[in-house]
Amino acid sequence: MVLAAGAGRRFGGTKQLAELDGRPLLQQAVDAQLAVPALEKIVVVLGHDAPHILARVDFGNAEPLVIEDWREGQAASLRAGVAAVDGAEAVLVTLGDQPYITPQVIAMVLDHRDDSARAVRATYDGAPGHPVVLERDLFADVMALEGDVGARDLLAMVPLREVEAGHLCDPLDVDTKEDLR
Repeated sequence: MVLAAGAGRRFGGTKQLAELDGRPLLQQAVDAQLAVPALEKIVVVLGHDAPHILARVDFGNAEPLVIEDWREGQAASLRAGVAAVDGAEAVLVTLGDQPYITPQVIAMVLDHRDDSARAVRATYDGAPGHPVVLERDLFADVMALEGDVGARDLLAMVPLREVEAGHLCDPLDVDTKEDLR
């Protein structure tokens, strides 16, 4: 799933459509997941300004999912995305404002799934980042999340495999127009 429902308050508008290298930020995140054959279903969670985003981003085979409770924060997006992939053995999570996450880092995180961990997370020079893979047995815990929080606290409580990914991509998270520059 690609999380892209926020209003971009720090950015000052719909950052999903901000252009980088001639393409919207969200397009780059969607394209990275579309390029990974191992992903059977891709859900892109939208909220703020969804009609404009739907008109400007080519989702290919990915399924846009517009949620009404996006103002609640990232927990609402995670819950909606997990509900949309109910029955999956795991879900891979990326963010719509990380344009340099590559298909290679997505594939690497997926390749590090095993029975010893309930989740896999990319790290960059030891700092936690995305993509993150959540195994099916964490779905109920994700459905209990509330507020503007992701799965960070949940990941701190479960067996987690961390995989260094700094050699594969830049984890830049575009939160402001300065970040985009």
